Amino acid sequence: MILTKILHRYILRNFLRTFFITFTVSIFVLVMQFMFHYADDFIGKGMGLGPIAELFFHAALSLVPLSLPLSILLGSLMTFGNLGERLELLSMKAAGVSLFRIMLPLIILVGGISVGSYYFADNVLPKAQVRMWTLIFSVREKSLELNIPEGSFYSGIEGINIYVREKKDGMLKNIVIYDYSQGFENTLIILANEGKMEMSKNKTYLLLTLYDGESFENLTEGGGPQDKRHNDNEIIPYRRETFSKKEVIIDFDSNFNEMSSSFLEGQYVSKNTKQLQHSIDSISAKVDSVKQANAVKQVNTAYFDNKTGSKNATKMASNDAIKYRAESLDKIYIQLDSIQKIRVLENAMSRCNTVSNDISYDAAVTDWMDGELRRHAIEWHKKFTLAFACFIFLFIGAPLGAIIRKGGMGMPIVISTVMFIVYYIIDNTGYKMAREGLWPVWQGMWLSAEILLPLGIFLTYLAATDNTFVSGEAYIMKIKEIFNKIKTKFHVQAKHN
Repeated sequence: MILTKILHRYILRNFLRTFFITFTVSIFVLVMQFMFHYADDFIGKGMGLGPIAELFFHAALSLVPLSLPLSILLGSLMTFGNLGERLELLSMKAAGVSLFRIMLPLIILVGGISVGSYYFADNVLPKAQVRMWTLIFSVREKSLELNIPEGSFYSGIEGINIYVREKKDGMLKNIVIYDYSQGFENTLIILANEGKMEMSKNKTYLLLTLYDGESFENLTEGGGPQDKRHNDNEIIPYRRETFSKKEVIIDFDSNFNEMSSSFLEGQYVSKNTKQLQHSIDSISAKVDSVKQANAVKQVNTAYFDNKTGSKNATKMASNDAIKYRAESLDKIYIQLDSIQKIRVLENAMSRCNTVSNDISYDAAVTDWMDGELRRHAIEWHKKFTLAFACFIFLFIGAPLGAIIRKGGMGMPIVISTVMFIVYYIIDNTGYKMAREGLWPVWQGMWLSAEILLPLGIFLTYLAATDNTFVSGEAYIMKIKEIFNKIKTKFHVQAKHN
């Protein structure tokens, strides 16, 4: 009993050391991937360190449930690979300790990590995602950092284009400004030989001080800015101003203004399991009622509506020249003249288009509601699948490490990377199938578990029974044995010859 406790502490110590390192590296790699994905939203915005650090912090929190399975896979693979390479695993088995007994502390630990991953995804993750997406949308709305280039028009200021031929000693040379903020027909054109640009202290206004230039502006008859469209041949009055010094104030808010997170409150990313289940039930009931109402409406309006039905179309087209009798529509249609037939066909086509448009609109509404239902269901299942993936990867990494008996950072990293890529491809395939409605949501979201769980059980069985089915050493020895047989055969033939 004492020996078992010592072994368990030894295994836990080796696993935790590797687990924390791999978890940190996994978070770092995934955050870098996140940064590269949204790099275009940050470039040229002049963002401060505070908002960017907060964004990356909440992005890291959002990536924790995805990093845990990879960390457990690599940690268990390296731990048991090191034990196998140092023959410590063989010594434990020789002492009568089974593989399951060796794995018991890791099974308990990873079980706790899986439960913690679920509670993290259910309580912390929604708040982190709301905060992260709020910051991302706020960054996207921030104005570009003011950096007017030389020799080309700068359009980073809304409603204004600025051209600067040259920058020298803090001054702008040969400036052209097109101000179309009041409309293209009311464009104000300013030319200046030189000028300088300054930002207000609160960073909400841009002050341009221009020297030796002139401006042109269209005018109405009353002398104010023109506010209506003129005919092409009409003479438009304008005002020309020559100045030696002119100050222009432009609205340009370069501060980081954070948006309100209220627009994300009703989204699936902001809900926990209980809220998601409530939304799923509500949307399901609403979808069923809408589909039933649409079916009843289509039956009543498309087939049994006497006011706009096909029989009434023939009565309207005939102008009551032909009294409606209980006859077939074909007989009634034959009795109409050519003009009346055209009117009947036009009425029928109009009716068909109306019904078709109604059906298309109802289908679009129900498709959107079905999509919302699937997105909520996907988020609900994701909180469980990522937690369960931690448990599966333990039963893949630990037996695989015991089988290959290779420690260090080489082979384990290669194998764990390949396994995680396979998992990601399978999981992403199931996610897309569920999102598009091609598969039931539960089937798509649990696809990776359905495939990898039998693999974990199979590998655990091979490691527990000391089977060399996937051992690299076994294949090398088999190849050597085949070559030795071939070599012996050639030696025998050579002696006979």
